[in-house]
Amino acid sequence: MALRLLPRLRLGARLPDFFLLLLFRGCLIGAVNLKSSNRNPVVQEFESVELSCIITDSQTNDPRIEWKKIQDDQTTYVFFDNKIQGDLAGRAELLGKTSLKIWNVTRTDSALYRCEVVARNDRKEIDEIAIELIVQVKPVTPICRVPKAVPVGKAATLQCQESEGYPRPYYNWYRNDVPLPTDSRANPRFRNSSFLLNSETGTLVFNAVHKEDSGQYYCIASNDAGSAKCEEQEMEVYDLNIAGIIGGVLVVLAVLALITLGICCAYRRGYFINNKQDGESYKSPGKPDGVNYIRTDEEGDFRHKSSFVI
Repeated sequence: MALRLLPRLRLGARLPDFFLLLLFRGCLIGAVNLKSSNRNPVVQEFESVELSCIITDSQTNDPRIEWKKIQDDQTTYVFFDNKIQGDLAGRAELLGKTSLKIWNVTRTDSALYRCEVVARNDRKEIDEIAIELIVQVKPVTPICRVPKAVPVGKAATLQCQESEGYPRPYYNWYRNDVPLPTDSRANPRFRNSSFLLNSETGTLVFNAVHKEDSGQYYCIASNDAGSAKCEEQEMEVYDLNIAGIIGGVLVVLAVLALITLGICCAYRRGYFINNKQDGESYKSPGKPDGVNYIRTDEEGDFRHKSSFVI
């Protein structure tokens, strides 16, 4: 009926909305069709989420429903044979006929989920829809490394790292509770400093520190799920005392000179030579004339035997 009316329409005439709907619905009668209210849900860890899968057209009263999880090139069943499967058992259920609700989601639940419907009484029996679930994870306390003391004019590197958050966190450094820009040259407030901050790696690099760079430093790691802060650490920038270093070197040299002089004087006065000679001149006492010293096995010691020479 609708097709026979087409030749009577003038060229360029607009089709009424109900007529277009009639044509559209006529093409889909007898075919199962799915839709989702949110094909890219984002949820924070330990919250609940609904994976929407809705049957819009079907003549089958009791279609077969399956949910599958695709992660790391592996496909596993989530809902099959009218029950929850795998690691979602006990914390997921089917809502209505086809939607899936998950409680207490974890970071391992981030994956691509596929809703599949088989309607045996429909002309097009099978339809499916894919839903990508993203679970955001709040950062944990980052690890910060701050040098305790740096001499003026020397380079210094501060590091901030966090490995649990998802999406990958970005980093901000603070000095005495004042946020630092990514480039000190871009802010007149830090014209006496010379540093660069990489917000992706958490590295704060000073090309040459100044006295004004002394202070309490801490870092905050942040993402869409939240933020975390490390404890404050002090960095001291001190003046390098050149005069003191030179004086210390001179004192050490003077001490070495005195020691060398003392050794030379000792040699000149013969302390080391006399001791050597005394050691060499020492001899065992001579044997008295007429006495022979003989050791026997029975005695284990020396005894003397007198002999008389006539």
